[in-house]
Amino acid sequence: MIHIDKIDLHMHTTVSDGTDTPAEILEKVRNEGLEMFAVTDHDAVKASLIIRDLLKPGDPFFLVGTEFSCRDDEGKYHILGYAYDPDSEPVQTVIRTGHGYRMKKLQARLDFLAEEFGFKLPDEEVEGLKALDNPGKPHIGNLLTRYGYTESKDIAIKKYINKLRIRNEYVRPEEAIKGILASGGIPVLAHPSYGSGDQIIVGEEMDERLKRLIGFGLQGVEVFYSGFTAKLEREMLGFAEQYGLYATAGSDYHGSNKLIPLGDTNLPEGTEYPEGLKKFIEAVKTAPGHYAL
Repeated sequence: MIHIDKIDLHMHTTVSDGTDTPAEILEKVRNEGLEMFAVTDHDAVKASLIIRDLLKPGDPFFLVGTEFSCRDDEGKYHILGYAYDPDSEPVQTVIRTGHGYRMKKLQARLDFLAEEFGFKLPDEEVEGLKALDNPGKPHIGNLLTRYGYTESKDIAIKKYINKLRIRNEYVRPEEAIKGILASGGIPVLAHPSYGSGDQIIVGEEMDERLKRLIGFGLQGVEVFYSGFTAKLEREMLGFAEQYGLYATAGSDYHGSNKLIPLGDTNLPEGTEYPEGLKKFIEAVKTAPGHYAL
């Protein structure tokens, strides 16, 4: 059994909507004293590959990771894929699909902002956005703020960008789960109590949602999360125990784009880990996308 005292399995870099580069994340992980970590950029694996190549002997146990943005007729889901083979075609297919949908949304948002509000960004800025690995709302919001169209990134998103109402294309949860499993990884439901917008999913609704996803092959839930109350955490731990799921812990660190410290998972220090987390730590030893030098 691997003994891990401090972990954070959910963080983002500049490859998606974080503000730290992969190299900066790795340095912060070292300084924070984490013993296991994963970078989980949205619909991307590039940061994990960069960090893999930067690891040195004595560095923390590292897991390849991605957070897949999924939706179906029943709702919205963020599926974390851990320790999969990053070169495997099944998961690469899901990543390419998710990236393609993100680029279509980017263009739709830029067109909407120009037509509805007269917010037109310089061509070179638009090209810069399109050159990013996974441009999203924060990238657009920061540019709108820089060019004086709004007071802040958050206001840009809430007051303008979110006004666009289109039926976006998303990877379906069963597609993401299937791709992760076929590539030797572990699929986990991120911040499971949070749905679309301000939606909170609990009780019977959560039970039904989990049973559907378990039917697709879901193997774990993010029990310990920076934004969870103690009540939500207890409920998710209960579901993990009821269905024999892995339990994971993540901060959802985004650098300065969110006020969440790296390593802030709400996982109590100095206490014995629940069985679901112990089993997850043990399981990743044999998964292809783990690195311990």
